[in-house]
Amino acid sequence: MDVRAFLRRHGDRLLAITLLAGLFVEAWLLVRGRAAEPFPAITIQAALALGLAILLAVSLAWRRRAPLVVLSLAIAVAAVSPSAPVDAPVAVVVALMIATYSVGAQTSGRSAITGGLGVAVLVLIAVAKDLGADQEINDVAVPALIFGMPWLAGLSIRSRQEREQALEQLRTEHTNAAVVQERARIARDLHDAVAHSIGVIILQARGARQTLRTDPASALEALDAIESTGSEALTEMRGLVGVLRDDDDAVALAPPASLRHVESLVVRVREAGLPVELTIEGTPVGLPAGMDASAYRIVQEALTNALTHAGPATATVVIRYEVDRLDVEICDTGAGLERPGADGHGMVGMRERVSLYDGRLETGPRPGGGFIVRARLPLRSARP
Repeated sequence: MDVRAFLRRHGDRLLAITLLAGLFVEAWLLVRGRAAEPFPAITIQAALALGLAILLAVSLAWRRRAPLVVLSLAIAVAAVSPSAPVDAPVAVVVALMIATYSVGAQTSGRSAITGGLGVAVLVLIAVAKDLGADQEINDVAVPALIFGMPWLAGLSIRSRQEREQALEQLRTEHTNAAVVQERARIARDLHDAVAHSIGVIILQARGARQTLRTDPASALEALDAIESTGSEALTEMRGLVGVLRDDDDAVALAPPASLRHVESLVVRVREAGLPVELTIEGTPVGLPAGMDASAYRIVQEALTNALTHAGPATATVVIRYEVDRLDVEICDTGAGLERPGADGHGMVGMRERVSLYDGRLETGPRPGGGFIVRARLPLRSARP
């Protein structure tokens, strides 16, 4: 049995029953102590105060749902009590303190203001009941402390709970934002990997069809390239989709997208029919994983576009490592065929990758013909 869960569910009821029992015990002891008197005096005021005290004790079972009602009963008990509230039976004093605490802990907004005024009224009644010629400062301070401190404690606890809830909500929002960003990244990677592989497969299939009768050996090489490219694409796609899976099945993971594998990428594009020259300038340095993958995907997308749209052409890839930045430039000598616009998924993905690292992307036709993609990624602002 979970004690904490039981107390959270039934704690207020147990509290009400306990105080009600204590109130009856104290009332019985009081009557028993006066039993020796010939005519024990039970005034109407005392009977009314006892009845209201019983109602107050019972109402504590709903102190979270109706704290202002509980406080109203507490004020009524203090008002009709024959003696000062601080001199009342212990069960009554405890019930009054719980009522003021509940108002502080369970109300907000206008209800909190009303509750604060009610606590002030309760303190004033307690002070007024003790008025006398020999009244001292303690006669004012004690009621204020007994009934005011629980209210302040309730306010403090409610404020802390609200801060914790706000922090939890903020963490949830950040987690949801991270999930959205991760899904967007996976979508970009899937697009880049699948688009590139399908582009290569289509070109190899066209070549195989054209040479199947005249040059079976070349057609066989093209089919081997199709098989290899399709297998690599399937492996990479499994690795990306595996991130979204809920089970623990083993997933064949492709090597992470990285400029370390750019030479293999260039070889595949060459085998697909687009002559590509790769140049690496400067000394390669360790890059944040995200920036490394983004630079690789930009090269992959640009070469895929050249394969698909440039027609008979050549291409060059220049990767330049500077002290404070990484420059990636992909040019082709296409015949000026129509290229995907700024709304294409590939171009949008490039811009998102570059903007993530406060970089700059330039795309467009070259003055002498062809198309150019130039990306600049500052190293100092890189966010892994």
